[in-house]
Amino acid sequence: MSTAYTHRLARPQDLDSIVAIYNSTVASRQVTADTEPVSVASRQAWFDEHTPDKRPLWVAERDGEIIGWLSYSNFYGRPAYAGTAELSVYLHEKARGQGLGRYFLEQAIAFAPSIKVHTLLGFVFGHNEPSLKLFEAFAFERWANMPRVATLDGVERDLVILGKRVA
Repeated sequence: MSTAYTHRLARPQDLDSIVAIYNSTVASRQVTADTEPVSVASRQAWFDEHTPDKRPLWVAERDGEIIGWLSYSNFYGRPAYAGTAELSVYLHEKARGQGLGRYFLEQAIAFAPSIKVHTLLGFVFGHNEPSLKLFEAFAFERWANMPRVATLDGVERDLVILGKRVA
């Protein structure tokens, strides 16, 4: 099913859709540690940090509408970690469970060496079983469990760090 998808680099005019998809996950308390929706303006600097040659930001479209995005982000921001990137995957509600997440991870793993990334990380809440299963389906291993480091609506939640060497 995932072979039906394609992606492209995000363009500035995509930021509204990217933020809308991100904000659609806030209420679930399953995907992001943000507890309130974010503004497009507040995400501009984050968007600008994504460059095609080092830390791309991809979008997938269906019928002219953005249905998901994947970003590579710096890990820890120090030069020694330049070969490590965090992956984030966010899907439009109507695109979930249809193979787009699998497509994005497959493409990200294959692409990573071309931008000199040898290690990929995923930061996933311990109660987010669909995302944990997605990363584990691509042989990401649980490298760390950070118990009760997040509090969402008064409930303490674990953060799992998943990792995979790709080069």
